[in-house]
Amino acid sequence: METLPETLLSTIQNFKVYDGLPSNITHPFAASAETSCGILQDIIQASDQLATSLNQYLQAEFTNTKLVSLLRQQATLSRSLHLSDLNIQQTLHAFKQRSNASYGEDIPQDRAALIDWCVTRCEAWGKLVGMETFKDESGEGIISFVFGGKVLVVDLELSIDRSNMSIPKIQVFRAKTSYAVSTPEATTIDGSMSLDAFLKDTFQGFFEEVQKPDEYRDPVKAAKLRSIILDHLRYLVMLDRLAERKEDGGVRWFVDVDQLCTVVETFAKSEADAVALSMSSELPPLDIFLLRAHSLPLPYLKSPSLSFLIHMSPLAYLSLLRSSPTLPQDANINLPRFDIPLHHLRSSLATSLQGATVATLTLSPPMESHIFPASMSIPTLTSRPTFSLVPGGSDLEHVFPQLADIPASALDPADNDSSGRNVWFLDFTDGGRSPGIVMSQSRMREIELVINPLSSMETMNTVGMMSFGTGSWVDLLMNPSSLVSPERYVAIFRSPSCAHPPLQLRLTAPEEPGFILHKVPVNSMKEVWGVLEVVREQCWLNEILLGCEWHTEGLHLPDEQGDDQEGDVSEADLNAVLSGTVTPRKIPVNVFLPSYSGTPGPIFDNSALDAIAPKVHRTKIVMTSPERPPISGLVEICVSFDETKPRGVSVELNGAMGADLRSEVMEEISRRGGTLSLAGRIWAKAHGSLQ
Repeated sequence: METLPETLLSTIQNFKVYDGLPSNITHPFAASAETSCGILQDIIQASDQLATSLNQYLQAEFTNTKLVSLLRQQATLSRSLHLSDLNIQQTLHAFKQRSNASYGEDIPQDRAALIDWCVTRCEAWGKLVGMETFKDESGEGIISFVFGGKVLVVDLELSIDRSNMSIPKIQVFRAKTSYAVSTPEATTIDGSMSLDAFLKDTFQGFFEEVQKPDEYRDPVKAAKLRSIILDHLRYLVMLDRLAERKEDGGVRWFVDVDQLCTVVETFAKSEADAVALSMSSELPPLDIFLLRAHSLPLPYLKSPSLSFLIHMSPLAYLSLLRSSPTLPQDANINLPRFDIPLHHLRSSLATSLQGATVATLTLSPPMESHIFPASMSIPTLTSRPTFSLVPGGSDLEHVFPQLADIPASALDPADNDSSGRNVWFLDFTDGGRSPGIVMSQSRMREIELVINPLSSMETMNTVGMMSFGTGSWVDLLMNPSSLVSPERYVAIFRSPSCAHPPLQLRLTAPEEPGFILHKVPVNSMKEVWGVLEVVREQCWLNEILLGCEWHTEGLHLPDEQGDDQEGDVSEADLNAVLSGTVTPRKIPVNVFLPSYSGTPGPIFDNSALDAIAPKVHRTKIVMTSPERPPISGLVEICVSFDETKPRGVSVELNGAMGADLRSEVMEEISRRGGTLSLAGRIWAKAHGSLQ
């Protein structure tokens, strides 16, 4: 059937296929930024066409009633056809989404056939990603695979034990990478030992899963491991095609990651030593390092690239600390050392660890999007990154490999999956396996200024990036499925040791929209450090808020059952009320999140651009509660993220007459996840001092 001509109604109906644009992911740092940008451009173009068509209809004079009737009939038929076409497109879209569902790996039930099945799978994976695959049984019990690209060669040796024919075993004996150098001698250089170990562990993880006993084997998990192996191989194939290019190729697309790992690990060690020196400790705590220093580099953790541990919740840190083995620390003097061994940390993060935030530096496939500007480094216009522990870190600079500045038409389609440019990204979704990070609008704006400091010159107002939805970023964090944005949230915090009455927390939602951060384009390590600093502060604030179970104000709280029931009042209770020594049933605590703005002032306020000095705006959470009777007034507690403090946080206390609580103690309480309990602890301290 020929394509139906577009009408006013069909033009509007075409956009129903997209089922609307989610407001919290319609921004440049979303995983679907290119698709959303294309849809918005189509909407703008269609709006112009509609306006032009309506103006033309206004000028026409319809005097023939029969013609008007026929036009109405045609419009009705066209609408029916377009609705039918829309229904078909939506059905196909639903089937495509359904096709992504995994029903598990088809593992043979016969143990004797499992070995041959695993060998066949390895051979199929190499061919599936486009690598030349060769299999060779080099010896008894050894099967070798060679996965060859244009530059990259991966040697995989499998060890097979058939001593027990009923339960044969297969494991990865060795994985070796090498690169072919384009020289007259056609030499070959060895690849990265870290990449070799990463590939070996990845394949071995799949083999271990499929060889488990039937009651413990999980076909769905095996399918996920198979998908991860294919993703890693595709990524290496993409680098291989870039390394083959004559204009700007070479093995630098592979060795650059190893060179970068050496730089950032050495810098992380110097920061860890600075934290240990400030605390007079041999091994600095990992959680304090993440608050005070830069993100911890972990090479080849999630992909054949470099990952960064940004933040860790107090619960996740305590779980790792308690489960850490008592083995000696890594003897490598070039790696940082913490109270949690790096090998235990890597093994826990390799799968998933609740409360840990990890970002991965990865290179995207070729894309034609132009929504990301070129790199520009102007440190005087942005306060990120900061180097408070090791000032010498500001001199470190590592620019990631980029394609040569050649026209897009010169790109050879045979060398690329599609025409376009490869862009380096910081991925916060673990390759799409996690939802991303909830960010406030002002912090998203600061991330934008890190990668493009001159973006503030595009508009002279302070609106910047806007959300098309309703509600604040707190709603997106604590109540994402609700369509109504409450003004306040309430929660009940009870002391595990009953040291104080329950705290009735009342949080006022800020009037600032939120976004879900998926990925950020970067061009150098300084941009990476600057972006991760902003994300770290947001993660710190998010974990504090998620420490309680919040409910919309006005709804009945389960913890309040029976609290309002009045019992018998004795004369002692009356005297306690009159003397001001009565213990309240709950302590009201108002929680407030001050507006955050990392955006520097207008650059044209000062004629001398060299004199620009961006102000530091600390991320804070403020709590107010009444004084302990008989003293009247309010107690204000301000907890700030401050990397210059020994524990990475700063606590300021105003009021609290009679409460002798040192700032070091309150900072330690906040570090251990008790930020929202500070009001109760201060009340208990004042209560004890006045007895």
